[in-house]
Amino acid sequence: MSNRILYISQEITPYLSANRMSTTGQKLPQYAQENGYEVRIFMPKYGAINERRNQLHEVIRLSGMNVIIDDTDHPLIIKVATLQPSRMQVYFIDSDDYFIHKTISELETSLYPEENDERMMFFSYGVIETVKKLRWEPRIVHCQGWVSSLAPLYMKTLYADDPTFKNAKIVYSLYNDTFDGALNDRFVDKLEEAGIPAEVIARLKGKPITHTEVMKLAIDFSDEIAISAPDVPQELIDYAHASGKPVIEYPGNDEDFGAYVEAYDNMLK
Repeated sequence: MSNRILYISQEITPYLSANRMSTTGQKLPQYAQENGYEVRIFMPKYGAINERRNQLHEVIRLSGMNVIIDDTDHPLIIKVATLQPSRMQVYFIDSDDYFIHKTISELETSLYPEENDERMMFFSYGVIETVKKLRWEPRIVHCQGWVSSLAPLYMKTLYADDPTFKNAKIVYSLYNDTFDGALNDRFVDKLEEAGIPAEVIARLKGKPITHTEVMKLAIDFSDEIAISAPDVPQELIDYAHASGKPVIEYPGNDEDFGAYVEAYDNMLK
């Protein structure tokens, strides 16, 4: 039986500064690997990541695909680095259109928030298409951070019959990370153009798509929810519990990863 876990993470240290999410993004996969799981990790290639210092290099055989968003082709660039000492490979989703190709201190998600809807779409599509190209079928997909929040929706709708993902269980981690205001006014139209089912579009149309709405969408299309921080908004915690899906409660310690691996083990039974 496959024991593969795909991690789709918004931030990972040491590529970005240490915080609760980025530290978990590094240490949780390492803990899972130490407990017998085979892992692959994906994150965005922000301009804040120093490619030379972190020894990133482009994977030519995986790059070159085009992702179509709003009737526009966006070339996909895949880079990779190796986390030491665990020797885990981290794949980076890059784009000339959504990420800056010089070292900056602030993330593009803050500098250019008007592009966040398409940035999220590109990142999720990029991960999914790259994993397909790798011919690597995960049994569990664990998403962290709102930048990854469309991956559950895409996997459970657009890619529901794809053999790479149709047997995968999705875990979504809730944090208190957020974005200000609402996504681009045409976000829902772009989802509709991409082929997202009409019942999902109907639910989203006619209202601002705030961070809370994005999180609820991720919860709806995940199989299990993790409360990964002590300060997750109560509305989202209540929504997760009301979904009837299993919930991994916050363990009280950011580096207590046993509950996650126990949940993974139960999913594979």
